[in-house]
Amino acid sequence: MVQTRARRSARGQRARRVRSRQRSTLAALALAVLGILVPGTAYLAAHRTRLGSAVTAISIALYGTAAYVGLRHRDTVITWALDSTVLLWMIAGLIAIALAWVVVLVTSYKMLRPLTAGPGARVLGSLVIGVVCFALAVSAATGAQTLVAQRSLVTKVFGGDEVKSQTRPTITPKKDIWQQIPRLNVLLLGADDGDGRQGTRTDSVMVASIDTKTGNTALISLTRNFMRMPFPADSPLHEKFPTGFWDPKIDPNKEQPEFYLDAMYRNIPKLYPGILGPSDNEGADVLKLSVGEALGLQIHYYVQVDLAGFAQLVEALGGITVNINYPVPVGGSDDDKIPPSRYLQPGPNKLLNGTDALWFARGRYKVPTADLARQARQRCTVKAIVERATPQNVLVNYQQIAKAGEQLIRTDIPSNVLGAMVTLGERVKTAKIVNVDLDKKKNFPNGRNPNYAGMRAIVAQATNPAGRTTAAPRKVTTAPPSTATQPRTTQPRTTTKPDNGDLASACAYHPGMPG
Repeated sequence: MVQTRARRSARGQRARRVRSRQRSTLAALALAVLGILVPGTAYLAAHRTRLGSAVTAISIALYGTAAYVGLRHRDTVITWALDSTVLLWMIAGLIAIALAWVVVLVTSYKMLRPLTAGPGARVLGSLVIGVVCFALAVSAATGAQTLVAQRSLVTKVFGGDEVKSQTRPTITPKKDIWQQIPRLNVLLLGADDGDGRQGTRTDSVMVASIDTKTGNTALISLTRNFMRMPFPADSPLHEKFPTGFWDPKIDPNKEQPEFYLDAMYRNIPKLYPGILGPSDNEGADVLKLSVGEALGLQIHYYVQVDLAGFAQLVEALGGITVNINYPVPVGGSDDDKIPPSRYLQPGPNKLLNGTDALWFARGRYKVPTADLARQARQRCTVKAIVERATPQNVLVNYQQIAKAGEQLIRTDIPSNVLGAMVTLGERVKTAKIVNVDLDKKKNFPNGRNPNYAGMRAIVAQATNPAGRTTAAPRKVTTAPPSTATQPRTTQPRTTTKPDNGDLASACAYHPGMPG
């Protein structure tokens, strides 16, 4: 009796499967192709109930898990995307999923295709399934290439504990990083080792001071010809340069280009190699200490961008949009009296390619107050890149961006804090970015003897205006300048409230030469 029922049930299932295969070839193709959206549903249409139920349940469970993790644990996903080991598993998983999709598609069509299909219909079905399989393979290959590019970027640019640095903060792994660093200070260096230069000069030196709770950011630019850059009293460099980085034997009223801020990166490691201890980038460690002392900040990390490769990053982003308020020279040299090849013409909302963006940031030939004007344009360039780096734009151009990043970026940001950095970066995109004016008229009418005490007071007011409790500012212990080696100066040592200009206003279109 039981065997009879089982036979009848089996015959019924076979009959239903036969009836399901009496549909047209186009209907079978449609069901099979649409079935890859929720793998297993095509098996159900072919009356393979057990197999279809199992595969569909697995598919729905995987979709649900992915949606839950993506929506509720976004920071975890970001952390995974910045972990080289996890990325390797993601690549393998993506390949496995693509193969599984192909298998489900092919077997689904075999179960659904009509038994009485003629040669033409069979060729059409095979052709369509082959094209869809090819599309799945291409999509998987593109995704795998993006993950490979991401893994290469993470491993080549961002290091782990093995990175040698004497200035990087110690972070407790199990504690929220932003509880340990409520205000993050990052040194941004634009390095230039182009033609006609021996070694690398940091023509652009800027500090981004970020409130890690709100994302509000203060940009502080330092002029490249600052002399007497100070060092902390507990640093071995203070013993070598107790009154700052300059040569007291030279007439103090004369410029000392080899003792400018932009020469420190190259010259100090050359003069005193290894003085700070093991380091993968001695010049950056030197500047972190000195810039931090000059501004009264603890510089946590640095990001160094090779200006020669900067254009590649802008090109990868599809260009940047800026307002140009006066003709900006492309090329040219004031020292050698070589005129520029052309000028970037004034106008609102100018879309610049990589080369033009580079010269917008660095052009200075016969521009009034050239260094200050260039600093202002560099801040606008940073703002434009932040605005251009939308999630959609980064995703579409990610492989080119990652490749450019590998070639032009150096940093001591460790890979284990990248997830938190990305989250903070999203806050910065929607927060306020301001410029901190160090008051050239009072604090550095020239670069020979800047009033660093006055600058520190301005920075302290700008980064903690209401006296809120944040990370303790760097304790400034620089010895006062020696009156025996420095001329008396009439520079005022009083400070005024800084002009913290909103970059949205500073970078707006208001034609006119800087002055």
